[in-house]
Amino acid sequence: MTFGRLLAPAVRAAIAATLAGSGYIHARLYVDEYRFIRVVGPLFLLQASVSFAVAALLLIGMPPLLKLAAAGVALGALGGFAASRTVGVFGFTEHGLRPAPQALLGILTETGTLLLLAAWQACTAGRRTAGYAACAPMPSAATWFPGRRRRRPGTGR
Repeated sequence: MTFGRLLAPAVRAAIAATLAGSGYIHARLYVDEYRFIRVVGPLFLLQASVSFAVAALLLIGMPPLLKLAAAGVALGALGGFAASRTVGVFGFTEHGLRPAPQALLGILTETGTLLLLAAWQACTAGRRTAGYAACAPMPSAATWFPGRRRRRPGTGR
């Protein structure tokens, strides 16, 4: 088994875990505080549901559309967070990193999702082109120098 075959399921599981973590945070916030807020409460529940669904699907496989959905969920949550601290979301505004610690944990899980997706994309795109060194498995000595080594003219080496 190569390094890439071990790394792919681990990264996929890590992306699913960060998405599920974000979903759990939003579900707890919905149950504890936000379910009574018009429009915003159901949006928290929707974000939690979609996060859990995409995380479960990522454990099965990782087609491009699902990677895009994972990035969209994370970006949507971060965008909603930023909007709620600046212009407000449907008349709802908050300040700073409240509620603590959920706000900070949400930012970390969603940013983690995006960073893991970016790393995955960089590794797979690099393998398709020239073989990105940080992601590709190390070649063995037998494949590193295929065939006979060339000798320098006049040196005998």
